[in-house]
Amino acid sequence: MSLADHLRELRYRLVFSLIAITVGVIVCAFFYFPLLDFLVQPYLTAKEILEGTRPQLDLQAALSGVAAPIVLALMVVAVGGLVITSPIWLYQLWAYIAPALLAKEKKYALAFLAAAVPLFLGGIVLAYVIMPQAVAVMVSFTPGLDILNIINLDDFLKLMMQLMLVFGVGFLLPVVVVTLNFVGLVKATALKSARRYVLFGCAVFGAAATPGGDPISMLALALPMMGLFLIAESICRANDRRRARKAGTDLVSA
Repeated sequence: MSLADHLRELRYRLVFSLIAITVGVIVCAFFYFPLLDFLVQPYLTAKEILEGTRPQLDLQAALSGVAAPIVLALMVVAVGGLVITSPIWLYQLWAYIAPALLAKEKKYALAFLAAAVPLFLGGIVLAYVIMPQAVAVMVSFTPGLDILNIINLDDFLKLMMQLMLVFGVGFLLPVVVVTLNFVGLVKATALKSARRYVLFGCAVFGAAATPGGDPISMLALALPMMGLFLIAESICRANDRRRARKAGTDLVSA
């Protein structure tokens, strides 16, 4: 494909993904209030935790500004649409890469999708689960004075949804690594040589990418990414051994 063809293909994939996400946003708009209740639950859980550990804290949620409610609604349905259409735009991502691969390698598309979607959603779920404890840790640093701690609900939800998306993207690391190995671009030996740097990079990514900056979020992102990379390295090593045995068998047969 020429550069112009690549650009046209990229435009098509982006437009298709944006249309799908837009439809997902419209669908989520009909379920805005249940979605909002679901997303606010980590704040309520964090408040219950703080009531047990720091009962003297006065914690209240608020919306600041005339436009805050509609901005909040747009943010909630936008992220909801992005999440529910993740199988579509992840497939479009693969479909854009696939033409650069050999025809026989396109068979990995379904395997890529089958692994990428659960990992992306798994990262989102993990971020949602750890959010109450992370909020409780951050708010617990409020001085023990007669201080009203007001949490802007739109800021809270923005922080949580950023965290969920970061976790989702971070959990795609093993899929990328295994895919590159299966198409022959990365060897397990190269992954082994780069292991310490990748693990260090996971720690740096966990520290830099988590918007809250609290240690719970950083560790909750960095440690699973490290574990997933090690699993991906093991899969790549097994795949390289399988290829080597197959090459040896073909050589003997020849």
